[in-house]
Amino acid sequence: MERDDLIEYSLHAHHDEAKGKQIRQKIYKVTILLTIVTVVEVFIGATVKQSSEWWAAVKAIFILLTLLKAGYIVMVFMHLGDERKYLRNIILIPYFIFVLFLIFIALWEGTAIGSVWKTMWQ
Repeated sequence: MERDDLIEYSLHAHHDEAKGKQIRQKIYKVTILLTIVTVVEVFIGATVKQSSEWWAAVKAIFILLTLLKAGYIVMVFMHLGDERKYLRNIILIPYFIFVLFLIFIALWEGTAIGSVWKTMWQ
């Protein structure tokens, strides 16, 4: 007996070749953009040493690029980019604020632990 609650969605996706070409171009665009951002991150991480005076800026750049990639992935793969602007803002703004809060807590506690270790070993 065949179940009627299972739907094969791939059989119902009817579109012409032009629409298929448009979908493939979007996939290529997303792949190329995310690859470029990742290559930039890897290049910066490979060229700047941790002992450099630029390391604090590099960490900030990593955080910003990671947030950019996360937002872009949510916009494209979760189809949030197809929604209205206010709905996107309702979802993305608290997300970014929460992530920035977590980063702040990690950096704040990291400096506190570093100062405790420094005083313990002196």
